[in-house]
Amino acid sequence: MTTIDRDATGPEDLQKLHNDLAEVWANPPGLKALTIVNHTTLGLRFMVTGMAFFLFGGILAMLIRTQIATPDQGFLTPEIYSQVTTMHGTVMMFLFAIPILEGLAIYMIPKMIGARDLVCPRLTALGYWCYLFGGIILSFSMVLEMAPDSGWFMYTPLSSSEYSPGLGSDFWLLGITFVEISALSAGVELVVSILRTRTQGMALHKMPLFAWYILAMALMIVVGFPPLILGSILLELERAVGMPFFDIAGGGDPVLWQHLFWLFGHPEVYIIFLPAAGIVSTLIPVFAGRPIVGYGWVVFAITVMGFISFGLWVHHMFTVGIPQLAQAFFSAASMLVAIPTGIQIFVWLATLWLGKPKMKLPMLWIVGFLVIFVCGGLTGVMLALVPFNWQVHDTHFVVAHMHYVLVGGMLFPLMAGLYYWLPLFSGRMPSETIGKWGFWLVFIGFNATFLIMHWTGLLGMPRRVYTYDTGLGWDIFNLLSSVGGFVMSAGFVMVLIDIALHFRYGKPAKTNPWNADTLEWANKLPPTPYNFVSLPLIETRHPLWEHPELPQEMEEGKYGLASADHGRREMWGTDPLTGKVREVIHVPSNSWWPLFAAMALAIVCISLLLRWYPLAGLGAVVAVVCLLRWSWENGAHPKAAPNANVTPGDPPLHSRTMDGPGVWAMTTAMIANGSFFLSYLFGWFYLWTISPEWRMPETSPLSLIALVIAGGALLGGAALMEKSVRGLRKQHERGLAFNFYGAALLGGIQFALILWVMVRANLAVTETSHDAILMVGLYYALLHSALGAVLSLLQGLRVGYRYVGLHAPFEPVVVAYFWRYNVVVFWILVVALAVLPRVIGG
Repeated sequence: MTTIDRDATGPEDLQKLHNDLAEVWANPPGLKALTIVNHTTLGLRFMVTGMAFFLFGGILAMLIRTQIATPDQGFLTPEIYSQVTTMHGTVMMFLFAIPILEGLAIYMIPKMIGARDLVCPRLTALGYWCYLFGGIILSFSMVLEMAPDSGWFMYTPLSSSEYSPGLGSDFWLLGITFVEISALSAGVELVVSILRTRTQGMALHKMPLFAWYILAMALMIVVGFPPLILGSILLELERAVGMPFFDIAGGGDPVLWQHLFWLFGHPEVYIIFLPAAGIVSTLIPVFAGRPIVGYGWVVFAITVMGFISFGLWVHHMFTVGIPQLAQAFFSAASMLVAIPTGIQIFVWLATLWLGKPKMKLPMLWIVGFLVIFVCGGLTGVMLALVPFNWQVHDTHFVVAHMHYVLVGGMLFPLMAGLYYWLPLFSGRMPSETIGKWGFWLVFIGFNATFLIMHWTGLLGMPRRVYTYDTGLGWDIFNLLSSVGGFVMSAGFVMVLIDIALHFRYGKPAKTNPWNADTLEWANKLPPTPYNFVSLPLIETRHPLWEHPELPQEMEEGKYGLASADHGRREMWGTDPLTGKVREVIHVPSNSWWPLFAAMALAIVCISLLLRWYPLAGLGAVVAVVCLLRWSWENGAHPKAAPNANVTPGDPPLHSRTMDGPGVWAMTTAMIANGSFFLSYLFGWFYLWTISPEWRMPETSPLSLIALVIAGGALLGGAALMEKSVRGLRKQHERGLAFNFYGAALLGGIQFALILWVMVRANLAVTETSHDAILMVGLYYALLHSALGAVLSLLQGLRVGYRYVGLHAPFEPVVVAYFWRYNVVVFWILVVALAVLPRVIGG
């Protein structure tokens, strides 16, 4: 399917096409650059910001190694050392590893799947600003000497008010929650973009392996990050208000924090590993000169690894007193994950064995990865054995293992990918000489640092101690580790210098300089904001190997959507399985609203830190207004797509259908929301059954009658939304606005009834965790009822403006999905909080 017959046009028409695309997709200069939503620019911003945080975290690491290089050091005070170790782990895990990999995915995925942008570009922009502001707020705590000091995992009660009375823990909790918004935004964005915007013909089984890895990573983010967000909210409520979620005396349990944290924390290890493994699976076939062996086996391994990773969280908790049966189960699961990992390693080795590998600079980093990651995997199997884990828990052995897995498993492939894709970023080739010096310094320094730390751990050196006595047998090993750390740092400095010089002095790259097989190399070097002049038909996993003329033909506009005189930013919307074109997706252009919303949320974060609650409330209102105003410019709005005209032969615009990408985005967002809700239910039932001081009243303080009536109002509102959607599917819009206003009214009634239940219950939220958890659940229901009412009200208003109707039926479907979610969740909440306590009792 093509939108224009280029064989019948001349050079003037082709030049006009290029000019039109450049105008529609242009990135504005000056201050307006803050409005850019294009994935290429935002991906680079994520990566550059992540690299800045990497340098910050690296400096902190060198402070740590300096302090423990020799015994009885006074280089850092105990307080500062605790802050430095906590911030090093926090920065590397939350501000570097995840964001830079997400940035690479944001940059690469549209180019690999033949799209012009991600499907929700303003969501990507919001994610970047939240990441930047959250990272600045968290890092600024070091300047104020008020940084968190309870470890990057913030175990309670060490992070609670009694043992951390300052603002350090608050900086961590609020800053990390802010950053998590960014991660979830990118997760939702990447899932929907990969499933719904692949170019024509790119069926799921023809998708590049890197896209498979990123899809798995994004889905794991969507499911895995909400438990930590819930835990952070609960701990901040305990610190700020006194709700005893983790205080045993009030019916809480500090181990609940460990469960919520590691429900996020262990999947995060694989969230970090999967994109890195995707880089390896992309580069090895290119430098081996042959397709990867066992494509299907790799996809199988990715899927299995994603599932198993959510069943491993307790292997970080073998020493907290869990039952032996649970220890045996999680020990077995921890060893089971070695199977999909081994499949991938053997596939990579087989591809190299059967090919003719070229040992270019990116492949050097890949080989380093294979050596280090296999070593880290072996120590991981050792730690999965409960008796061995008991012996080395909280020693330097665990620190060394973690760095072998995370640095070897993530940083080495990342460096390989950066060198591999440097010509795409800059149009210039990397320097083999300087790059190899950087690699060997990093490789030798890394092993000198962390291989020795295995030994100090076996000798009994605990982690997070700021000094130690001489004569324990650790002296020479710590000194050698510290020297190795500085050698590794010198290597990274060499790499950064190499990359910086590369942009000015690098040799210009030719088209597809590595002879790669994937679509990103069909771009110009560096790429234009719109990536491709025309979107191709892809029927193979290796389009550039089997069709080397493809880049030139795309540049000449011989494929789909080779038109931009309508002024819209367009790309294909395709079937998630087959890649068959369904609709033309028009994405929004540059906007201030993501920045304004993120700034308002930053004000909320800072105000909560300073306990300026009225200002925090005002900031929250401003953020909501910005987000709603942003949502107003959608669908048939004049700034989005004022007309539905498409080139003859093309499918309709997505906003004129009832199954556009917004439905998928809402569904994916509700999966994240559901993960948050299930984590809440886990906390409720965990404390109910485990906490020794749990106190449940004889009679429930919640009015079951009022909650049932509220649920009835919710069902009524949902029924009106469903009626509206069914009417639009049957091609009539009679009473459409009335249905939306009616749903908004019923949502308002539900809101009022929940609020009445909260007031009437008179919960003692600072005395018992029972009442505190009830209050959190009621607030959850209250916020969702308010949001459902507001969204329905906006739909009614949009009908009046002719932004919604038979000509544009898309948005009510999205809102109806939200109402469906509300119905399911609210009734589960009623049963869990109001019915079961009456039936079972305390």
